[in-house]
Amino acid sequence: MKKVLGLLEGRVLTVQCELLISLRRVLEGRSYRLQHPWVGIVNRSQADINKNVDMIAARQREREFFATSPDYGHLSSKMGSEYLAKLLSKHLESGIKARIPGIASLINRSIDELEAELDHLGRPVAIDAGAQLYTILELCRAFDQIFKEHLDGGRPGGDRVYGVFDYQLPAALKKLPLDRYLSLQNVRKVISEADGYQPHLIAPEQGYRRLIDGALNYFRGPADASVDAVHFILKKLVRRSIVETQELKRFLTLQAEIAAAASEALERFREDSKKTTIRLVEMESSYLTVDFFRRLPQEAEKGGNPVASSADRYTEGHFRRIGSNVFSYIGMVSETLKNTIPKAVVHCQVREAKRSLLDHFYTQVGKKEAKQLAELLDEDPALMNRRQQCAKRLELCKSARDEIDSVSWSR
Repeated sequence: MKKVLGLLEGRVLTVQCELLISLRRVLEGRSYRLQHPWVGIVNRSQADINKNVDMIAARQREREFFATSPDYGHLSSKMGSEYLAKLLSKHLESGIKARIPGIASLINRSIDELEAELDHLGRPVAIDAGAQLYTILELCRAFDQIFKEHLDGGRPGGDRVYGVFDYQLPAALKKLPLDRYLSLQNVRKVISEADGYQPHLIAPEQGYRRLIDGALNYFRGPADASVDAVHFILKKLVRRSIVETQELKRFLTLQAEIAAAASEALERFREDSKKTTIRLVEMESSYLTVDFFRRLPQEAEKGGNPVASSADRYTEGHFRRIGSNVFSYIGMVSETLKNTIPKAVVHCQVREAKRSLLDHFYTQVGKKEAKQLAELLDEDPALMNRRQQCAKRLELCKSARDEIDSVSWSR
């Protein structure tokens, strides 16, 4: 170890004259140089200690010794325990100054790490009921925002709703057993039974209506299936959004409540959507597009097929023509419903899910007491303890940083 400071004790300083010159040269730094100067001190002797001479008196005697000594008087300002203490303090201060940047850097790095860990764990929950309610609403809004991003395209999943309308619904409409329903045998049966004992005179209007009503009943299935498919997608997006809401991860009870409230709302939207889509089908059955049937005789005449006379009213060709006409009309209605069913589903389910998924839940939360709000924000005790320890360490680190920043080090 490199020696940087020398110390000569009082008994050495009081030796006989043959060494005084050498000692004085040492203290003056001429015979043995150090990085820092030599310091001479006069300690209490064992006799002084036995006599209970206190340190104040000993320091006073030390100052008098150097001030009155003919050999060390010229060095008295740089001798003694008091000067040694100042010299060592200055030396220690310099060492601390040199290490301050490294210490500050370590503290700042620790603060960043602790704050990141606290962000991951979540900040402590407030005790005040108003603050707890605010926290719950903020967590719900965070979930709701992520859910909307899934629907609007910011996150994956919402595109599956489009897939229902673009692929599943058209495929389901194509698979309807209309060919079997409008077979020659079934058309003859429906037409024959439609008028009872009084046969139709000109056109079998009642038979047409019965055939159309029966065919339109098949559209209920695809309509319901579209509603259920979108409902399943929305429920899945709710579960995914809860998982992706980082702020909710530590509140398992609140997660379950949000999931239940969202599921309940989606069920209401589904029921409303089913009523609306079925109403669309019933509307087509309630009022037929008259112009379609008015054009049939004209088109038949243009095509060289005059309207059936009363003589061929019950021939096979007559029933085939009726089946063909009904099939064409149902095809037109199918194209209409292929466009209106998606609109009804989006309006009743997707749009409402974006607008008011948790509205009922907000109302219920606003009515809860402080104890019930606290129950929604309950946490794992181990996680709470971990957060508390991190918070204490962070407070200590910040206090240390403030202490360092507040010290004005002289240069």
